Amino acid sequence: MNNYQTALITGASSGIGFATAKLLAERGMKTVILARRRDRLEELKNQLSKPEDCHVLACDLQDHTAIQNGINQLPAPFKFVDVLVNAAGLALGLSKAQSTHWEDWETMLNTNCMGLAYLTRQILPNMVERNKGHIVNIGSIAANYPYAGGNVYGATKAFVEQFSLNLKADLLGTAVRITNLAPGMVSDSEFSLVRFEGNAEKAQKVYQGITALTPADIAENVAWVISQPAHVNINRMEIMPTAQAPSRTAYHKENP
Repeated sequence: MNNYQTALITGASSGIGFATAKLLAERGMKTVILARRRDRLEELKNQLSKPEDCHVLACDLQDHTAIQNGINQLPAPFKFVDVLVNAAGLALGLSKAQSTHWEDWETMLNTNCMGLAYLTRQILPNMVERNKGHIVNIGSIAANYPYAGGNVYGATKAFVEQFSLNLKADLLGTAVRITNLAPGMVSDSEFSLVRFEGNAEKAQKVYQGITALTPADIAENVAWVISQPAHVNINRMEIMPTAQAPSRTAYHKENP
């Protein structure tokens, strides 16, 4: 994979982050796995064929001090991160803007935007100094296709897309690559469960009758973009299940 040796994956305790960390480890990379739940990270580490090539970093992306300390204190074998996969992110609720909770908006902004940007700023200078690296940001089709209740979540993913494109502009002249990967519906993760505040019945209904993407599908695409020849940069990739379409017309009929 372009001589990339070490990958740092956020959101590695479940879903896309978990699947990506596992796949990259299986393909011979050392991994730094980051999420809040140490027990889930240790579980992942123990599943790997070479757990000694995995370093657990249990902290919250909203805790910038913990992030900075964790990066500064990486053991020598993991010190130089070649691939950063920003997979951590969440959607909270489907309430319309006029009735949602501010705390939900704040959490999404702090995690999906501020947390991603802060960690990227911690890792990027060393990539540029070594003239080697690839940042893969996991965005969403919600950045481009609005839906009722998507308000701030969609806006945070639009941030991720534009942040990715502008990073690429800043990095012109270096070998560091940037990709925004935007999935559609992804099942077999905690995404909908978190969105519906732990209501498993509501979460399951989202995917009823649909063969959605899986975290493993997205992990394969992460592996693909970072394995392209060094002169190739995949700026952005949009992925949907065949059961989903790129847009939907919404309308409201007034009473005659």
